Amino acid sequence: QVQLVESGGGLVPPGGSLRLSCAASGQTGSSYTMGWFRQAPGKEREFVAAITWRTYYADSVKGRFTISRDNAKNTVYLQMNSLQPEDTAVYYCAAAIKVFPGRTWSQYDYWGQGTQVTVSS
Repeated sequence: QVQLVESGGGLVPPGGSLRLSCAASGQTGSSYTMGWFRQAPGKEREFVAAITWRTYYADSVKGRFTISRDNAKNTVYLQMNSLQPEDTAVYYCAAAIKVFPGRTWSQYDYWGQGTQVTVSS
């Protein structure tokens, strides 16, 4: 079993930055795919970024967001820059016990509880 706990969400003005963290209990090394998804009110959950031995991004965040992992700390990060109001959502961390591009939420095995990100002036 893997438990995921997100942190780092909050309220930020447009153009601001936040760094989300996802701490995993248990080993989630290179054989796992780690991903970030988000869900805004009234919208479906959407892919944001994933990391295996390479990284994958949604077009809407490419160039603004960076996913990284520290396997020694069992932690995955999402650095979010140039945030816009449309980035407002609950952000979820997920782990999959396999290596794949990470874009499909149904293929993940474990989920965190989510952290709220609000971009507003």
